[in-house]
Amino acid sequence: MPRQPRYSSHDALLDARPAVTLDLHGRTEAEARAAVEKLVRGSGASGKVVHIITGKGKSSRGSPVLKNLVRGMLKGSLAPLVREWDLDDGEGGYRVLVR
Repeated sequence: MPRQPRYSSHDALLDARPAVTLDLHGRTEAEARAAVEKLVRGSGASGKVVHIITGKGKSSRGSPVLKNLVRGMLKGSLAPLVREWDLDDGEGGYRVLVR
């Protein structure tokens, strides 16, 4: 009898315990940008998973400001410093593996 394929819902990035959590709630776009830059560029985050909480942006007029800001940074200016990133389970932030 053939064996059934095994499927795993394990995701190393999402399952990892973050070394640092940065909550951006209540910050302006400029404050959030500076805090994310400091976290990712700082030597303490190297090789670690960090959790950046942006919120879902439900209080923003139009599209989510902080969520889109952080996604843009991860795809752009911070891309060389990031090994991997993804939305967290609740989609209100990002899990980031820093190089």
